[in-house]
Amino acid sequence: MAEELVFYTNPRSRGRIVRWMLEEVGQPYRTEVLDYGTTMKAPAYLAINPMGKVPALRHGEAVVTEAAAICAYLADAFPQAGLAPPPGDRLRAPYYRWLFFAAGPLEASVTNKKFGFVVPPERQASVGYGSYDLATKTLEDAVSAGDYLVGGKFSAADVYIGSHIGFGLMFGTLEKKPAFERYLQRLTARPAYQRANELDNALMPPQKAAS
Repeated sequence: MAEELVFYTNPRSRGRIVRWMLEEVGQPYRTEVLDYGTTMKAPAYLAINPMGKVPALRHGEAVVTEAAAICAYLADAFPQAGLAPPPGDRLRAPYYRWLFFAAGPLEASVTNKKFGFVVPPERQASVGYGSYDLATKTLEDAVSAGDYLVGGKFSAADVYIGSHIGFGLMFGTLEKKPAFERYLQRLTARPAYQRANELDNALMPPQKAAS
């Protein structure tokens, strides 16, 4: 019997990244929806992720947290989905590069910019992302180089970076540059993305009518 995949999430979270990845993988999984401040902080879930945050994934006895790590794990656990270059392939290098560029420099730069933290020019050498402008220009150049990030083929790196771009354009933390919009348009046309979006949207609480 195959080991069960259990996905812990909330539709208003980075869990949307992992939902998309799971739909790309195409394996059956069970979804556990957690609420902020209640079930997400309850002992049962803290035993899975002591941070009390989502997403998390349990695959049999294995537990993985952090969206980039979950994407990388799923790509390797289900190689038949073709979402990562095989170990030893030369394309493994750019695959790792862009996954962890988004998880490190990109996310840090966007978060700091959102909360008003600006690195003084004389201190940029001490910060992993250098500056917001440098990180976002690097991102723009990467998605302008081809249809996808790794060898012209869709991969888990596109799931992760594409999700960051989608969030950035939605919330205004990234400038609406043509390169970002073209890249995102390619990704959101994928059936797995659309299925994932529909599943998460169905979990959203109903909007209150304006009085």
